[in-house]
Amino acid sequence: MLEKDIITQLQGIFANLATPLTLVVNGAAGREDTAQMLEFARDFASSTSLIDVKEVDGATIEKAPVLQLWRDGAPTGVAFCGIPTGHEFTSLILAVLNAAGMGKNLPDEALQSRIKALAGPADILTFVSLTCTNCPDVVQALNIVALLNPAYSNTMVDGGVAPEMVADYSVQSVPTVYADGRLISVGHADLGELVGKLEEAFGTVGEKAPVDTTPKKFDVVVAGGGPSGAAAAVYLARKGLRTAVVAGRIGGQVKDTMDIENLISVPLTTGPALAADLRKHMEKYDIALFDNRTIASSSLSDFPKRIVADSGEVFEAPAVVIATGASWRRLGVDGEDQYIGRGVAFCTHCDGPFYAGKRVAVIGGGNSGIEAAIDLAGICSHVDVFEYLDELKADEVLRQRLATFGNVDVHLSSAVGEVLGDGKKVTGLKVKDRKSGVETDYSVDGVFVQIGLSPNSSAFAGEVATNQRGEIIADMFGRTDVKGVYAAGDVTDVPYKQIVIAMGEGAKAALSVVDDRMRGEIPS
Repeated sequence: MLEKDIITQLQGIFANLATPLTLVVNGAAGREDTAQMLEFARDFASSTSLIDVKEVDGATIEKAPVLQLWRDGAPTGVAFCGIPTGHEFTSLILAVLNAAGMGKNLPDEALQSRIKALAGPADILTFVSLTCTNCPDVVQALNIVALLNPAYSNTMVDGGVAPEMVADYSVQSVPTVYADGRLISVGHADLGELVGKLEEAFGTVGEKAPVDTTPKKFDVVVAGGGPSGAAAAVYLARKGLRTAVVAGRIGGQVKDTMDIENLISVPLTTGPALAADLRKHMEKYDIALFDNRTIASSSLSDFPKRIVADSGEVFEAPAVVIATGASWRRLGVDGEDQYIGRGVAFCTHCDGPFYAGKRVAVIGGGNSGIEAAIDLAGICSHVDVFEYLDELKADEVLRQRLATFGNVDVHLSSAVGEVLGDGKKVTGLKVKDRKSGVETDYSVDGVFVQIGLSPNSSAFAGEVATNQRGEIIADMFGRTDVKGVYAAGDVTDVPYKQIVIAMGEGAKAALSVVDDRMRGEIPS
């Protein structure tokens, strides 16, 4: 099943493995899918003498085989229902390395302490699609929870092999996380967010290590770890400045992107690959990376500037570069929040397959909306595109491509007023024609919201000037209206939200910091 070159790569990855592990295939004997799982496990284990394979004929999820990772003759709590290929192949590799004590993506001590203090027991099911780029982050995060806290287990469930379970749990978006039957999370979430949600759902036991609230002092604090934040950090570090990056995840929104073909000199890459490269680049320098943090508040008017993370950690520096990016904008109508993950979605690559053969709506007539409609038209029975303006905003080439599909209707001058549902899933949309004033209920199974981005600037509200859209106002040098505070990338009012532009803006803001320090505009 695994190609020889992949096995060869695994041999290199596991060359220093020192802890014996077992891949246990739990499946009904004689079934074809069990045989395929066994073949996959044996090929994977052939890369090292320290991994063996054991077959168990027993209870499984919907009769689909489950691959469990064992250590010292007992389950680690990490399991995969469905062969972990595609994007989830890395999840298995990291689980093996972490179970063997090689700690490739483990969090810092403060977050590990919170994980170990989680009250349990709890069995987690993480529903995924093997083509989903957001899913591995969630699977890998919850695998860490299972490995660090023996009261927890995490089973990745490939929706394609467990359709009845997908229906039972009303899963219409991935990743979707349930713990002991309780919905915990829908969509992308980093480890810190997931731990917070588990703390809220199950509480904690024992003593957590106290958070050190003594301010961590640097020359510059970069808020955000996407393309603009990474570029700023690299430029600052190369100038010899002690730099910290405080971010939810390295890569930011880039990790949600599939193919990237317009990053000059790089003909083709993917969001996850670019995010990994950003981390590697920063790790080449003396940059302090504090990821899995959400910025809770800031105090920027005086020197030193202060950033407070949700962990309670405090960061201080004479200069701050805000590069927190943007998130998908919401409709803000009744029913939207209620049905996120149950018919309301934002990523066609992740969630489109759930709506094969069904009728769906796309909200937004810009490039992202029309690209989504084109994607969905190939698998859905019908696609309704709703655009608030009187014409589509997408590029002409995309409009022409959309016109070739006979199962797409475009509705202009349309204001979505409400997402309709039956309490379990989306059933339709209430839409008002802005010219006639007539309201119409459209019957749809899914709603894909593609109406642009909303800047992640709330933690800096009242500290720096913003425009009506909440974007931080920055001048041509990346300076804000507060001395010593700079901003770059999608969180700002810079036109054109593009990766290459964000990188340039981050570098420019960093150079402005250096220039202002030399001129004595900010303390050294």
